[in-house]
Amino acid sequence: MADGNGGEMPQLDALAQYVKDFSFENPHAPRSLQPKAAPPEINVQVNVNAKDLGNGEFEVELSLDGEAGKGEDMLFRFDVVYAGIFRLVNIPQEHVHQVVMIECPRMLFPFARAIVANAVRDGGFPPFLLQPIDFGALYQARVAEVQQGGNNNRVN
Repeated sequence: MADGNGGEMPQLDALAQYVKDFSFENPHAPRSLQPKAAPPEINVQVNVNAKDLGNGEFEVELSLDGEAGKGEDMLFRFDVVYAGIFRLVNIPQEHVHQVVMIECPRMLFPFARAIVANAVRDGGFPPFLLQPIDFGALYQARVAEVQQGGNNNRVN
């Protein structure tokens, strides 16, 4: 596929997607399934990790960790690592990191979101639909954090 300027078009291909790790806990069932006076506080953390597999291929992991309630009032908690293998073709080297850390998790997110929603529903609760995530903003925040002295490869 040419770009009209004699070069090949940039291409991002998802070669595989898979659940790498998954956990759902409903630690206080059946008590947790009883009606509550107020909705629980829900906390979700998002992390993105990537590993260069060589030949333009990367494994990207999207981690979603969340919980509804705390301590004895905990309703449920989940932890999913949903991953994919992606191939980048004709992407300028200076853009590879952004594509891997923004576009790849953006492609993985709807599938990870469905896994969480189904698990919460199967746990006896209404489906929990995570709001869309701005992976570009997460990336920019992580870049700023790294520039201020951090050196972890995670995007929080």
